[in-house]
Amino acid sequence: MKIAFRPTAVLLTLSLAVVGLAACSEAPAGENDPAGAGACKPADVKLVGQVRNESNPYEASWLAGGDAFAKTVGLTQQRLTYGGDSTKQQEQISQILAGDTKCLVMNVLPNGDSDTAPIVKGADKAGAFLVTQWNKPADLKPADYKTWISHITYNGVESGKQIGDALAKSIGGSGGIIALQGVLDTAAAKDRFAGLQESLKANPGVQLLDQQTANFSRAEALTVTKTLLTKHGDKVKGIWAANDDMALGALEALQQAGKSGKVAVVGIDAVPDAVTAVQNGTMTATVSSDGTWQGGIGLAIGFCVATGKLQVKDIAADNRAFFAEQFLITKDNAADFAQPKTNPSDFDCANVFKRVAGPLK
Repeated sequence: MKIAFRPTAVLLTLSLAVVGLAACSEAPAGENDPAGAGACKPADVKLVGQVRNESNPYEASWLAGGDAFAKTVGLTQQRLTYGGDSTKQQEQISQILAGDTKCLVMNVLPNGDSDTAPIVKGADKAGAFLVTQWNKPADLKPADYKTWISHITYNGVESGKQIGDALAKSIGGSGGIIALQGVLDTAAAKDRFAGLQESLKANPGVQLLDQQTANFSRAEALTVTKTLLTKHGDKVKGIWAANDDMALGALEALQQAGKSGKVAVVGIDAVPDAVTAVQNGTMTATVSSDGTWQGGIGLAIGFCVATGKLQVKDIAADNRAFFAEQFLITKDNAADFAQPKTNPSDFDCANVFKRVAGPLK
């Protein structure tokens, strides 16, 4: 409809504009601002969890945690895996964001630091609620985006040093070790190896004989460990692995070499097989980041914002990017971690930030 520019019409137009602005200020949060809350009915929320693959026990537990949370709110989680292929991950995200994104909540494990920015920018443009975990560049911050609610990670330097110290203690404070690194373009791999280096400084009797990447893969760790055992022989007294899947691959290599129980092995993630190995003494230590909790909490945070129980503007700055609690597991306490499970109360909107150990600066 065209309105003629007469004085009375101008007054009418201005009046309508004022009313319109007032109405906008009273509109349900999230209807005009995707980072607001309250726009979505619980039944309208779409939950998506994305990891590399389900063959990795830790990542399988992540997806199981997402399923557990979804069940508590009467929904289902769409499970996506990209096989460690960055291109495939971006394609999956693009396909999801091409659909209805008004009430979309995504809990994503970026394949590497460099993969995070396009995911964040795509979600922000589409108005999809996003929580990322583990990997991001240091200069990429949730506070600079509307719908990137939080980034969750763990102090990899701390955990890398913890298992390094446990390994040093297990071999009597002296002897040669080998290290199996993770995917090198990830903060987790970089930080955990930095933690090992700190441990080596604190335990000068321990010598790093060799280190190679096995990309967080059990199969690759089996191959790499066999090669390094052949190369260094009986000098190898311990194996430091940046995650449990690689530690389990190393255990298999030791078994094939007839060295089970003769070489100490440590890892990170507290996957069930690793916790069992710690219990029976074939592994020395692991660290729990609680993959089941991770899979649920990312979706829970997004769900709480999408449904209006939390608003991004009210989330403390220290909760936008943070380290979560982690736990060193040895034979003394392994029984406490033998049965991974979720506690539904962890996912209550009032509790979603209860495990914050400190801000990620």
